[in-house]
Amino acid sequence: MDQGIPGGRSVIRVGVVDDQALVRSGVRGLLELTSDIQVMLEAADGAEVLERLTVARPDVLLLDVRMPGMSGIDVLRALNGRECLPPTILLTTFDDDEALLAGMRAGARGFLLKDISLERLAEAIRRVAAGETLFRPALTERVLEGVRGGAADFPALDLPERLTGRELEVLALMAGGFNNREIADALGPSEGTIKNHVSSILSKLGVRDRVRAVLRGLELGCI
Repeated sequence: MDQGIPGGRSVIRVGVVDDQALVRSGVRGLLELTSDIQVMLEAADGAEVLERLTVARPDVLLLDVRMPGMSGIDVLRALNGRECLPPTILLTTFDDDEALLAGMRAGARGFLLKDISLERLAEAIRRVAAGETLFRPALTERVLEGVRGGAADFPALDLPERLTGRELEVLALMAGGFNNREIADALGPSEGTIKNHVSSILSKLGVRDRVRAVLRGLELGCI
C-alpha cells in the first residue's frame, strides 16, 4: 500500500474486474469519494486481468463472479497459490451460496452483493487489505436477527461430536465476519469464553482456521 494521506494512513490500491463498463466506472466513481482507496487497475474479463496481474499489484481485487468466457472463480483457481493473487473480494448480483463456497475454496477473502453501499464496500476493502476475511452483509444481518430473536433453527450435524447451541451461534457470527470481541458483545460472554468456543468449534469440525470452519458449517447446512 502506498503512503501519502496526512496522518500516516496508507492508500489502498484496488483492481476492479467486471465485464460491464458501467459497473467498473460506477465502482471507480464511488471509490474516488474516499480518501484512502484508489482504483489502479481495471479489466473487462478474466483473461485480461490474468495478463494485467503479471505487472500490476493491487492491494485488493474486486472480481465479478459471472463473466463470459472465464468466470471470477475460474480466475481465482488459475491464480490460487501464486504470488500475483491479491486479496480478493468476489462481487455478484445474486445471493448464491454455491458461488460463495466455490469462491472461498478458490482463495477469495470475501463475497459481497453488488448493491452494497459505498460505506460498506470501502470498509470491506479496508478489512481485506488488513488481512481479514468477510462474508456478504446479507448473511451478517440474517444471522444477527436470528441471535437477537433468541432462536435459530439449525439442522443436526453429522459429526463425531455435535456442536452445542452456543457453538452454533458463535459459528454463525463467525460466518458474518465478526471477531471474538464483537461476538462477545453480541452474545454476552467474555471475549476469553468466545475464544474457547472458537477453539472447540475448530476441533469438532476438524479444521485449522475460521474460514474453513465457516465453509464446513455451510456445507453441513448449519449456517
